[in-house]
Amino acid sequence: MKKRSLQILALFMSAAFVFAACGKTADVAETTEESAETEVVDDQAAADNVAALIDAIYVQERTDETDAQCAAAKEAWDALTDAQKELVEGEYADPDYFGRDTGDASKDDPLNQDDIGENEILVVSFGTSFNDSRVADIGGVEKAIAAAYPDWSVRRAFTAQIIINHIQARDNEKIDNVEQALERAVANGVKNLVVQPTHLMHGAEYDELTAAVEEYADKFESVKIAEPLLGEVGADATEVNADKETVAKAITAEAVATAGFDSLDAADEDSTAFVFMGHGTSHTAKVTYSQMQTQMDKLGYENVFIGTVEGEPEETSCENIIAAVKEAGYTKVVLRPLMVVAGDHANNDMAGDDEDSWKSMFEADGSFESIDCQIAGLGEIADVQAIYVQHTSDATGVEPTEAASTDELKEGETYLADFTTDSSMFHVNEAENGKGELTVKNGKMSIHVSLVSKKIVNLYLGTAADAEKDEANWLQPTEDEVTYSDGTTETVYGFDVPVEALDKEFDLALLGESGSWYDHKVSVSNPELAE
Repeated sequence: MKKRSLQILALFMSAAFVFAACGKTADVAETTEESAETEVVDDQAAADNVAALIDAIYVQERTDETDAQCAAAKEAWDALTDAQKELVEGEYADPDYFGRDTGDASKDDPLNQDDIGENEILVVSFGTSFNDSRVADIGGVEKAIAAAYPDWSVRRAFTAQIIINHIQARDNEKIDNVEQALERAVANGVKNLVVQPTHLMHGAEYDELTAAVEEYADKFESVKIAEPLLGEVGADATEVNADKETVAKAITAEAVATAGFDSLDAADEDSTAFVFMGHGTSHTAKVTYSQMQTQMDKLGYENVFIGTVEGEPEETSCENIIAAVKEAGYTKVVLRPLMVVAGDHANNDMAGDDEDSWKSMFEADGSFESIDCQIAGLGEIADVQAIYVQHTSDATGVEPTEAASTDELKEGETYLADFTTDSSMFHVNEAENGKGELTVKNGKMSIHVSLVSKKIVNLYLGTAADAEKDEANWLQPTEDEVTYSDGTTETVYGFDVPVEALDKEFDLALLGESGSWYDHKVSVSNPELAE
């Protein structure tokens, strides 16, 4: 009887233990679930905080807090995990704001230096946060003007504070807005100011720029605003001018060559049409787009069409352009921006994968065999740069400096020339004042440059990708002794770099001590006979 009682007691205690254990397991499961929910909430809260910080700097007005806000947004973004970054979504914020790779910002020069002097050319652009486009397109125009006016200081301003903030927050690159640039000019004692807009036309942006500059007119001895790219607007759609003709020929030639055709006629025979997509505007200057189509027609470019993102003028909407291309009987389409920079509109509105992009709408129509996109801005085209230089010349009343050609350089003579790079980390030693020794031998130019140290161990005339498989053509260093202004000396590496042409950018890759190759663009200009 006693044994039976003990068995019952044991069973009871075992049951109690199981019940307690089950209860404890349930508590643990509930706690784990709550913890997971809390973690999800915390992830979203962290992402929402970043979104709010981005939205706060996605504004068109700079304030005293802007610098701190930009820094705070980047710091908060960097603190997120990869999973949290994907959750960032606000009124304007998304993961691409900080996360999208648009190229190397270090290759860009914001041109916000002081020590301007008495004569300044302020190149004003809307701006772009796409780093590679900023270097090639806006930078291309700025460098062309600087090469044409070596005695003037060329500086930069953007009109879009939203873009300025984006670049500053993401890349810590500070670009002046128009007011900052004008204040900088005043503080530096500039007497003669020429403002060269890179805008396409006399639209709303140009009007706003004119109003802003007029407020500072009494701060300088002379202030002139140069023409935008396409010159005067004209009365109606039939009115064109020399600027529009030059641009029409230049952009068409670039598009045709990039597409692999020998001529526009060859593309026509292949049933290929070229569609240039501009921005569009409700401003009265929108007739400019119609004039560009008139210009294409006058040149006999039957397979070239002008459209706009905004669809203003109405005939330039994507739907109407699709209909026009179909009616003309073309089955292949090449899309290219009619914009100074290949930025957000070119990458997203034109070539993006969303259903409302031009590429997607042409594909959805189902009438075309192929739709190709060329993402390149007008600013990198030499003939377009030349128009801006001419407009600057018209405003200054000073003829631009003609670039020296190889024929003008004497065989065996030594010249001092500017060696300009796309990076503040790769440049001529400060003791050489940005110059190298340019010589001509057997009709071929080369420039010897002394660098800042021995950290760049090889150079290669071409791209980094080609350098890695072409070791035989790596440029080997020399040991150069440089003397600084304080009398001290240092031994650094120098290189002899072949130069195909003056005032023309070319690829020059470098190999660092780490063993990695890096792509860079350089140019050689303003040769002067060495004494």
